[in-house]
Amino acid sequence: MTYAEQDSGPSTPPEAAPDAAARRDWAWRRLSTPIGPLLLAATREGLVQVVFHADERTTRGALARLEQFFGGPPLAEIPHLTTATDELSAYFAGELRSFTVPLDWSLSSGFNARVLHALADGVPYGSVVGYQDLADRVGEPGAARAVGAAMGSNPLPVVVPCHRVVASDGGIGGFGGGLETKRLLLALEGVLPAPLF
Repeated sequence: MTYAEQDSGPSTPPEAAPDAAARRDWAWRRLSTPIGPLLLAATREGLVQVVFHADERTTRGALARLEQFFGGPPLAEIPHLTTATDELSAYFAGELRSFTVPLDWSLSSGFNARVLHALADGVPYGSVVGYQDLADRVGEPGAARAVGAAMGSNPLPVVVPCHRVVASDGGIGGFGGGLETKRLLLALEGVLPAPLF
């Protein structure tokens, strides 16, 4: 497996920019799913982050980074959070194939954002794409390894489906949420057979 075929994990918000003094409203909640608890965070613009394996420790760390990035503590609720929760619940129940919740891309920029947009817009439910193919789609044919890094930086896994990016050798590649999580997501979408137990 090459570096391009490994995802290093969900991104953490970048340090707050010097001009980020203005507070942005945000809220969060945890959602129980078949792949474990997810932390969902949203702003008034849309869903901004999904964090795998959101146990107490992971949640505390993610919330501290988000509070710093957005310049203050969370609100109790933001409407996009309810939409995201409802849609993810329907997805895991096998009742939703395409997310409509608005996305806030503020935790991604540059090449990574271009690749993630191409993934979100061009790789539908039940299909997969290779790292090289995704590099070609964004006009960067020599950037298959950088595509792997972009997948690892994805702040919105599951909704922006980095689990659908697979290795060129026919393997499933790496995944920040763990290979078992990737297998379960691909099985849910019918790409892989469901696990026997």
